[in-house]
Amino acid sequence: MDRQTLRDWVHRYNAEGLPGLSNRPHAGAPPRKLNPAQEAAVAAWVRDGSTVEEDGVVRWRLVDLRARIATHFDVHLHERSVGKLLHRLGFRRVSVRPRHPQIDLAAQEAHKKLRRLGRCRHPRACSRQAGRTVVAG
Repeated sequence: MDRQTLRDWVHRYNAEGLPGLSNRPHAGAPPRKLNPAQEAAVAAWVRDGSTVEEDGVVRWRLVDLRARIATHFDVHLHERSVGKLLHRLGFRRVSVRPRHPQIDLAAQEAHKKLRRLGRCRHPRACSRQAGRTVVAG
């Protein structure tokens, strides 16, 4: 047993007697800084997305949402608290795979069809793909 714990128990016993040694209830979680209406507004912002003209950002980041919450509701949250709020509201971090602006989707689809038919121009790559079989169980 730690000396400090024993000292605390002795002081509590001297001040309150035997009931002072029983466990005390904790205060619980602190109240939320945003009310449900404000949380719904934040969820609507995220669902609608950001616009460069209005918000000045291309996509929402936690820092940007934190700044908008501070300006609209005068509530100052930590960046991590904004992330927890979004998680509680049911949002997940989704990152889109980047695409080249000059991508040719028709050529990709044609290549996929040739590979499925076995008439691929790259025999090594297609033979590796065709050699794989899926077995149930």
